[in-house]
Amino acid sequence: MQITGKCYSGDFKASPRVPFVLWLWILSAKPGERCTLLEHILKFLYLLPSLSFSLVSWPPLSPCAHCQLLKALTPQENTQSQQGLYFLDGQRRVDYVLTYPVKKSTVGRSGRQATHLLTENAVARSLRRGYQSRDQHIRHHQAPRAKDPSSPPSSPGTDVELGCLAETLNGQEDHKILRREEFEGKLRDMGLELEKDEDTKISGVAFVKIHAPWNILCREAELMKLKMPTKKVYEVKQLCGVVEKISSLVSKVVEPLHPQVEEHQPKNIKHLSHTFSREKQHLFDLSDKDFFFDSKTRSSIVFEILKRTKCKAKYSMGITTLLGNGVYTAAYPLHDGDINEESAVPNDRKLLYEEWANYSVFYKYQPIGLVRKYFGEKIGLYFAWLGLYTQMLIPASLVGVIVFLYGCATVDDNIPSMEICHPRNNITMCPLCDRVCSYWKLSTACATARASHLFDNPATVFFSIFMALWAAMFMEHWKRRQMRLNYEWDLTGFEDEEEALKDHPRAEYEFRVMQKSLSKDQKSQHKIEKLTCQDRLPAYMTNIVMMLLMIGVTFAIVFGVILYRISTKAALYMSSNPVTRSNAQLTVKTTAAIINLVVILILDEVYGAVARWLTVLEVPKTDKSFEERLIFKTFILKFVNAFTPIIYIAFFRGRLVGRPGSYLYVFESYRMEECAHGGCLMELCIQLSITMLGKQLIQNNLFEIGVPKLKKLIRYIRSKQGAFQEEERQKKLQRYETDHFLEPFAGLTPEYMEMIIQFGFVTLFVASFPLAPLFALLNNIIEIRLDAKKFVTELRRPVAARAKDIGIWYNLLRGVANVAVIINAFVISFTSDFIPRMVYQYMYSPDGSMHGFVNNTLSYFNVSHFQQGKEPMDPLYLGHPVEMCRYKDYREPPWSTTPYEISKEFWAVLAVRLAFVIVFQNVVMLMSDIVDWLIPDIPKDISLQIHKEKILLVDLFLKEEQGKTRNLESRSCTEGKKNCRSSSSNNSSSSSTVAQPHSGLHTNSTNSL
Repeated sequence: MQITGKCYSGDFKASPRVPFVLWLWILSAKPGERCTLLEHILKFLYLLPSLSFSLVSWPPLSPCAHCQLLKALTPQENTQSQQGLYFLDGQRRVDYVLTYPVKKSTVGRSGRQATHLLTENAVARSLRRGYQSRDQHIRHHQAPRAKDPSSPPSSPGTDVELGCLAETLNGQEDHKILRREEFEGKLRDMGLELEKDEDTKISGVAFVKIHAPWNILCREAELMKLKMPTKKVYEVKQLCGVVEKISSLVSKVVEPLHPQVEEHQPKNIKHLSHTFSREKQHLFDLSDKDFFFDSKTRSSIVFEILKRTKCKAKYSMGITTLLGNGVYTAAYPLHDGDINEESAVPNDRKLLYEEWANYSVFYKYQPIGLVRKYFGEKIGLYFAWLGLYTQMLIPASLVGVIVFLYGCATVDDNIPSMEICHPRNNITMCPLCDRVCSYWKLSTACATARASHLFDNPATVFFSIFMALWAAMFMEHWKRRQMRLNYEWDLTGFEDEEEALKDHPRAEYEFRVMQKSLSKDQKSQHKIEKLTCQDRLPAYMTNIVMMLLMIGVTFAIVFGVILYRISTKAALYMSSNPVTRSNAQLTVKTTAAIINLVVILILDEVYGAVARWLTVLEVPKTDKSFEERLIFKTFILKFVNAFTPIIYIAFFRGRLVGRPGSYLYVFESYRMEECAHGGCLMELCIQLSITMLGKQLIQNNLFEIGVPKLKKLIRYIRSKQGAFQEEERQKKLQRYETDHFLEPFAGLTPEYMEMIIQFGFVTLFVASFPLAPLFALLNNIIEIRLDAKKFVTELRRPVAARAKDIGIWYNLLRGVANVAVIINAFVISFTSDFIPRMVYQYMYSPDGSMHGFVNNTLSYFNVSHFQQGKEPMDPLYLGHPVEMCRYKDYREPPWSTTPYEISKEFWAVLAVRLAFVIVFQNVVMLMSDIVDWLIPDIPKDISLQIHKEKILLVDLFLKEEQGKTRNLESRSCTEGKKNCRSSSSNNSSSSSTVAQPHSGLHTNSTNSL
């Protein structure tokens, strides 16, 4: 019989014969216990090589071959282990996987078995150590004879493993192997069980499968203070009265929107949770120990052990340093199973794929509970926050569309645009550039003026106030939703201090501390060293300089785009094609916005890498500190990169121009650009729409879809370059091999960052672009399913992390919302024409209407006052000579005593603008604070349930203590009765001895018996 299996034959130096009687005993055992029983028998036989059996034996086979033969005899056994989710025994689940590179020899490899079982009990390990010490003692005494040339040569099988290592591995690989062996030995000492697989279908990659036994899970759960459900259940208080009827009606209406996810218990019943303790295991339902700790909890426990386990090399090393040094190439937990096959076993991953990571269910709610169960609380909170943000965008989108439709409906009734578009309007405007530009009629700006009214109308002021209150309500709603999730997920007693105690120092920090301690005297090495501000001072200075440099690069690029607009506009006006000349403004605006978008996309990637490099230089102590510093730097750089061009257009363009005859120049030849007559609000809208839509479509969607698939394809192609047969390629990969091709999880920072930038687009300049919430809503509907599909199908399963909130991201959201109030106040005051229109209507209009507003905003200029060489080359472009031209500004006419000086109207408008900013900011901030005060952070029903849980816990422990007291009293009473009986029997025996002396021998013998 040919035995095919995966075993490392070098693990056993002998192949003992297994007696036929033992085979019958093994086959008579339970199917789940056969392989384990065989393994222990073979190890025992291996440890006793001198034992000989007179019984009938099978031909000698390697121990793992025996196990494979046993599996061949029971083909229905361990089907899940064949999928790679379990060890070879089919009982122990794979909780974590480590991968490392191997060099495979092509000769005779197919017949060699390469699965190395590392799970040993304490007795077997001690016996093996004794046997190995005996071998070493024998080899030590045989060494002199080996040195004697007359002595016979030693057996070629002596110390084969060391010989193979010396022949096939160089010094660096040998060092990595020693580090792996030491680290894996420490893991076994910590109680983990390991199983190696080097004969995989992926060339050059070997796997270490890790399993955490029950006692290790209990120990670590107690150390990590995990809250687990107890046997005690209680009824969740339901709403009553009218509120209950309304809630039931709403639930019936939205029932089709809920995902088809099975609920294991009624919604009004909840298990009482308590921190796990080995001393109080009787409180928990341990009827099924295999599923008491789910897969994400098991993997998080193993990861905690991996972080805590160090191997002493040149310095203390953990799993993160071992991954960085190439000792291991990857470390990840396994997904639950397949998702695409119809025959796949039902699992949470497949359910998530069908009911969550699918574009056909975009209209349904997210199964947040199942997401948390599979990925952990941290990722569950992100998708809960994203779902709530998307829901809150629905009313904002509706109001924004109404504001836009209001502008469309009133565009024909807008008096300023009607005056500009009137055919009898003969207002001659001054040239837009020097020399090549000529005089033009104001009526040619009719289309721009009408389009500007769509976004610059009185409704935009209301919309700005509404969005400020919307942001405040969103913040409060999220706090309430977050508190409800904390209650449902048993995180109410979870504190950051507990997580901080568990958060170990990073390997890079320990290495720097080690370097610092070695550089000091021997006397001071006994002190506990740490990195001080003085140690980090060079890194801090580098951070400041590089951050300022990157911000300066952004400003320089924006200035370059300004020069592009100026030069391109002058070049287009020099064209002989009238169509090109008429569309010069639109062409320059659109192309400049596209250039800004491309630069923003490129610099986003550069700034992300620079922020990570700067954070690494600081050497933060913990992973949490590293993440927060990285987030802060990345946010600053990307925020400046995305909004600098927009801020320039909103607040600086057209205000540093000068006037005809005294323009402001750049490099003495480029005249600063002006806004169109309709104002810069239209150009701001174009820049916002192109940047926002471009970032969402290209960076957020195409990159997220294309980059992981491309990396997965590259890894798959590289793996196929190995020397394995075509039929081996077509074999089904194990679960841990399939997950190896997936993209590693890089954290939630990119996901949060793109949403925070989008939140800035929605709130900061919403006065100029009321359709921004609608575009954000459409993007997020796709973004949720895209992220879900990426997490379920494209990424390796992340390690579950506990979290009670979204951390620093909430502070960033709050900061953006507060800044949005100020920016929208300035946009309404200085970018739009809302304030000048109000000032004219109520201060300068003769009849209280807007008639004459356009003429009031235009000043006069005498064309004879042009500077030498700056006048138009074609002064007769309009067909008649021009003596006076108009330009948009509040200045005195040339015939006044102070020609071209700023007029009183300018100062009146400026005063009203500043007053509006102050009033708008304070009113909106006050209304936001009122919203915060009116809406409590914790829902009332949740606070009542939390209080009820505390009371139930107290009652549970009181009953437990009472039960212990009763047991002690009953035991004491029982012992007292026994003592009374023994004393009475002694008294009776003594009296009987006195009364009947002849029977004393019999009594004593009975008592002694």
